[in-house]
Amino acid sequence: MNPTAPNHPGCGQVTFLGAGPGDPGLLTLRAVEALAAADVLIADPQVLDVVRAHVRPAVAADAQGAPRQVEADEASGTAAVPLLRDTANLVMAAVRGGKRVVRAVAGDPGLDGNAADEMLACAAEGIAFEVVPGVAAAVGVPAYAGVPLRDGRGADVRFVDARTADDRCWSEVGSSDATAVVSATLETIAAAAGELVAAGRKPDTPLTVTVAGTTTRQRTWTATLGTIAQVFKSGKVLPSPDGCQPVIAVVGERGAAEQRDRLSWFESKPLFGWNVLVPRTKEQAASLSDQLRSYGAVPSEVPTIAVEPPRTPQQMERAVKGLVTGRYEWIAFTSVNAVKAVREKFEEYGLDARAFAGIKVAAVGEQTARSLIEFGVKPDLVPSGEQSAAGLLEDWPPYDPVFDPIDRVFLPRADIATETLVAGLIELGWEVDDVTAYRTVRASPPPAETREAIKGGGFDAVLFTSSSTVRNLVGIAGKPHNVTVIACIGPATAKTAEEHGLRVDVLSPEPSVHKLAEALAEFGAARRAAALEAGDPVTRPSERRPGSRRRARS
Repeated sequence: MNPTAPNHPGCGQVTFLGAGPGDPGLLTLRAVEALAAADVLIADPQVLDVVRAHVRPAVAADAQGAPRQVEADEASGTAAVPLLRDTANLVMAAVRGGKRVVRAVAGDPGLDGNAADEMLACAAEGIAFEVVPGVAAAVGVPAYAGVPLRDGRGADVRFVDARTADDRCWSEVGSSDATAVVSATLETIAAAAGELVAAGRKPDTPLTVTVAGTTTRQRTWTATLGTIAQVFKSGKVLPSPDGCQPVIAVVGERGAAEQRDRLSWFESKPLFGWNVLVPRTKEQAASLSDQLRSYGAVPSEVPTIAVEPPRTPQQMERAVKGLVTGRYEWIAFTSVNAVKAVREKFEEYGLDARAFAGIKVAAVGEQTARSLIEFGVKPDLVPSGEQSAAGLLEDWPPYDPVFDPIDRVFLPRADIATETLVAGLIELGWEVDDVTAYRTVRASPPPAETREAIKGGGFDAVLFTSSSTVRNLVGIAGKPHNVTVIACIGPATAKTAEEHGLRVDVLSPEPSVHKLAEALAEFGAARRAAALEAGDPVTRPSERRPGSRRRARS
């Protein structure tokens, strides 16, 4: 807090928060804490998507071209979205109402002139505030581009904002041999290079220019001060529609092409920038999407099935009552949806996780286990190997009348589930109550733009995790374009894809969604290596579709 501000009685507080250069993972722990506690969020448009995921559901935000403020209506839970014209006044008006205000800016607040003015305005009004630093673009972007700013010799580093630099600034930087980090735009960086040459830098000084830094849209060009304009021209790098696409350029030996080739860790990820369609809900795809992001991909979850209650709920009701009265030795969960169905039935009867006391609980995999833990139940059995019904059977103990007082297993599952687990448990000597806990039906079609991207080649790859996802996706959205890489979890799914006229490019070595994602990453790495060996540009599959044009991704 600002110790000099007397803060008016009943006032809230303001947190000036740095949201970093674009990667949501660069938010600090303190930033996430402040966002979670916010009553009002005021964000610069370019960082809105980065920060709003961390605010409470009652606090929303929107920004198109200018920051906007959204404040939850305590009575109705609705949100008001007034257009911002004077951010400082808006901040102070909210904090005077006793609100906890978070003012989020790109990069670091200490390098944002507008944020500094807003802090001064708060101080002048006696409004207390705090500052949560963020990763500055001038530091974070070169790190993601594989361009270190200093070496063991401790070379000098100069930071230049081309928008405000005057002749004296260019002269000082141009006459030195320091590494220069220049903040500019895609449209003005060539002129900035010319200023440095005019001020004394040699035209053959190495230069890197990075656009959309730290995001999966990042792209970096390597050139020299004298050739950057020609590199853009020959590469057909087009200006952004609004003419102000920000870039970070590093001038000096640190940006040499041969050095960046060895240190470019981010853009060289096997699926960097790939738009990957995951035909699952966000809840089902959480860990899979995280894995894809670790490979540099941009996952898009599109549910192909919807979950509905069973047509006849009496069977489920009897099973839950039997669980409470001691009818079962085990309960086996084969999906997150099964956990959800049992949990909802528990809530209907006023039960909680304590009803599982004395009952052994099995989960088919880690994601289902996490869902149980969130419910307050720690599973007794999770497969040590393959996370599937077959893997669960591998570890399931046979029925022993000496040690097992009850020989019955409760298996809540989907209406279309296979009989593998039931048959295996019976073979191990167990009696099974095979209960339909929920029904799976075809989901509603995705938005028109998603359907168009699927059919028009806007996705680089699609992951099919079952035959039903193939049939349902084609049914609700159409057949993926032939440039899209098709990855299937197993032979049966691949056969269904081929029956629908799809070319299968990737087949998982094991029936596991994580092995499937790993196989796609290996495919992408091999594709990248082949392009580099042939001297071809590294492109995404969607960039090869008819009519697509290579340009700066913005």
